[in-house]
Amino acid sequence: MAITAELKGRDALMRRLSQLAPNVEKYAAEAKLEVADEAAELMRERAPTGATLEYRESFSGELLANNPNKQQVGLSQTKDPSAAGVFAQYIWRFLEFGTGPHSTAKGGGTILGKKNAAASGKGMHPGTAAQPHIFPTWRAYKKKASARIRAAVNKAVREAMGKG
Repeated sequence: MAITAELKGRDALMRRLSQLAPNVEKYAAEAKLEVADEAAELMRERAPTGATLEYRESFSGELLANNPNKQQVGLSQTKDPSAAGVFAQYIWRFLEFGTGPHSTAKGGGTILGKKNAAASGKGMHPGTAAQPHIFPTWRAYKKKASARIRAAVNKAVREAMGKG
């Protein structure tokens, strides 16, 4: 006999899970925030240092609901009210992936501006090498993060069943 499963969406799953174990949402939300804080700390440790350490200190793990104006990278919008994420200064993209040579002269974004900047030798930025510190850190931590959230859900289920 084969086991079949029917996908009904996140809302239906959470409704059913909340019926079985009322504390699931609470424990999962706490675990998600802890995971985000720990991921932010790991990324902070691996972040490039500047003269002021301002970028490195900008990492924080917070609820997405507390940061409605921040853009999410690498995932679609979530319906999870307790979703957490890692936030940092906007320059993380340039540090993570690097930049190519580009003109910084006034009007340097145009073809004529680039020609003038190249001819004068002024206003050309040589670009920066990639310094990956966010995505490699997350890939290394993702399995542990998932296990912590699953453990929180299992704890709520065991508590509801009277076993823990």
